[in-house]
Amino acid sequence: MTFQRARSEEQREIRRKAILDTAAAMLDEMPVAEVSLNELSRRVGLAKSNVLRYFESREAVLLELLDVFLGDWLAELTDDLPAGIDAGAAPEARAAQLAEILSRSLAERKVLCDLFGAQGGVLEHNVSVEVVKRHKRASLARLTTMTDLLRRHLPELGDDTQLFCLMALVSAGALSAYVPPPPSLVAAYAEEPSLGVLHLDLRDALRSSFTAALVGVLPRA
Repeated sequence: MTFQRARSEEQREIRRKAILDTAAAMLDEMPVAEVSLNELSRRVGLAKSNVLRYFESREAVLLELLDVFLGDWLAELTDDLPAGIDAGAAPEARAAQLAEILSRSLAERKVLCDLFGAQGGVLEHNVSVEVVKRHKRASLARLTTMTDLLRRHLPELGDDTQLFCLMALVSAGALSAYVPPPPSLVAAYAEEPSLGVLHLDLRDALRSSFTAALVGVLPRA
């Protein structure tokens, strides 16, 4: 892919989208830590200095992708929750249904979970105050959307809904770091099966985490 000099706002937006799309394709091939600005520049067909005209750093690109992927996930969740939660069920039953839907949908979006895992320790570094502020404003808006969505289906959570949403996303990022296990762990489990109890399936681990959190905050009868 090669570009001529962007002379209009429309052309600049096309170039920004090309950078984001290329970075997203790279994340399908490699973990967040291996996405480099040099390789991104090569794949998008721009000099590194030109990429930096649109995004001030590799981290800035990935933060914007995190917001895009989060928005896509919430749009999908908006359809999944009404279809998967029985509005007439008891709170505990609806909590279990919610945990199942959240764990399944997040486990299917491993790249989103990986970006959450890298957010605090990596992505929010090497960016300017303005980029951080813009990212946090977008994150708060997404969190509000998620909070309103979950409260619609499990109103018993009340004021704890936002905290649960935040911790659910943090948990998804933390647990995704263990999946899939590296080859050395796979070999160790094969040689000594009793160690397999330490193996994590992302969907199962998320379901257990979400269920425990939801049960913990639901009001007692």
